[in-house]
Amino acid sequence: MSAHPVIGWTESRLERSARWRSESGVAPHKRIVIATEEMSADVAYRLACEGTALLWRGDFQNARQMLLAMARRVDQKSRKARKTPATVKPLESPSAIVAPTQAFHLHRLAQSQRARTLGMLLLPLAGDYTVPLRRAPDVQRACAEAYGLPGHDDADGDSLVSLRELLGLIGAHEWRKKGVDVPALNNRIHPHYGVFAPVRGEYVGLVAETAFPVLPATESSKTSLSLAFDIGTGTGVLAAVLARRGIEQIIATDTDSRALTCARENIQRLNLTGHVQVVQADLFPVGRAPLIVCNPPWIPARPSSPIEGAIFDPESRMLRGFIAGLAAHLAPGGEGWLILSDIAEHLGLRSRATLLDWIDQGGLAVIGRSDVRPSHPRVFDAIDPLHAARAAEVTSLWRLGVR
Repeated sequence: MSAHPVIGWTESRLERSARWRSESGVAPHKRIVIATEEMSADVAYRLACEGTALLWRGDFQNARQMLLAMARRVDQKSRKARKTPATVKPLESPSAIVAPTQAFHLHRLAQSQRARTLGMLLLPLAGDYTVPLRRAPDVQRACAEAYGLPGHDDADGDSLVSLRELLGLIGAHEWRKKGVDVPALNNRIHPHYGVFAPVRGEYVGLVAETAFPVLPATESSKTSLSLAFDIGTGTGVLAAVLARRGIEQIIATDTDSRALTCARENIQRLNLTGHVQVVQADLFPVGRAPLIVCNPPWIPARPSSPIEGAIFDPESRMLRGFIAGLAAHLAPGGEGWLILSDIAEHLGLRSRATLLDWIDQGGLAVIGRSDVRPSHPRVFDAIDPLHAARAAEVTSLWRLGVR
């Protein structure tokens, strides 16, 4: 696919084309029909399931209603499928058939199918990021934050985008504007589009409360650690917490350009630029530090889109890379803090024995561990397909040292 793919369709007997925008990496649709309020939700849903995209030319708010109607049909079909799974034999319980790993993969498949179906409802987007539909909201700033300023590249002009993605951009803009309250900072962190928001505060609390390592005698006279690394900083929240705890200098790394911009803006907003340096690096920066913190993606699975990279870590690559390289970057007497949920263990995607084996192979020892149970809403959602795993989940801060 080219950097700026083009999508084509026929409208009023004329061949039309525009730039195709998809942050989830969806290829340009091959079949497109024009849709307005005259099309019923049943027809729209059937066409979407068959792989035909719908270019909306009616009222914007009615497009949202159409999307909601399509979503109800998707979810109704999903509920029916869960009640009568094909793998269940007579007199057997579904829970006895579907193992946690299978439940996870079925859930991911259902999510992917849902996203694909609902992503078939498309909207036009002008070159200045206005939506040329009746009652359309002002989405220019939300689009600029995700796509870049209009005219910033050679892809200027009209484009098509899925309504679902556009609503996601609007939601991300509101998150960025409002921010996420972080009690450990007594302030807010403002996540950017595509950067994981620290909405699960339990892991931030672990970093805020765990005692710093006791350093060798040459360092013991210092009132605070002189240096720490924050690997995969994201929004910069953990680097900010370490700085507020008194660490003199933190080097925060990330490979994602959006995360780097987001972290720098948050650090500047919190007046911590004198203590936190945000740099682009694959895991570790050059040198050694007495404290190295990493909160890698927790689930070893392939992301279905680029913006899921903060949640899913294929084959635990980042986790294994951090563990394998930690000893070479720790200063004498230092500690590596690995923040990790055991959700993968409850889903059967990675065992505790495997994690401990990687730690041992990295020349490391477990000095200690602090645990906390998450309290986000899904923990208490009994109808969630992954409820059993979420209810048993524990988030831990593993204190690792060189053997």
